[in-house]
Amino acid sequence: MTSKRDQQTVYQTVKRIPPGCVATYGQVADLSNAPGRARWVGYLLRQSPPEEKLPWHRVVNAKGRISFPEGSEKHTMQRRLLEEEGVVFTQGVIDLKQFQWIFSLPDWLFGPPPE
Repeated sequence: MTSKRDQQTVYQTVKRIPPGCVATYGQVADLSNAPGRARWVGYLLRQSPPEEKLPWHRVVNAKGRISFPEGSEKHTMQRRLLEEEGVVFTQGVIDLKQFQWIFSLPDWLFGPPPE
């Protein structure tokens, strides 16, 4: 069982991912002080209430792929949202060296850029 505070930490981390960047589930877990809990992060994102307004689409798996089944409505939606932000897919994969969010202290202190 996790606390509401733990969940909010994950939500705040995801909200800080800037447009045009992605983070992996493991990266979000690490930055949320929950190392090794990538699957838990995925679970929280799936269960997050709409009022949180999370940019969930910016979280992908460690291989730079969307975790929803290819061809599914959620996969198509996530890919479209990322492409609208300028994220490029090559054969279904995002180049993490180019698009992965590099955490910085100003990001954390001042929050996400305005969208």
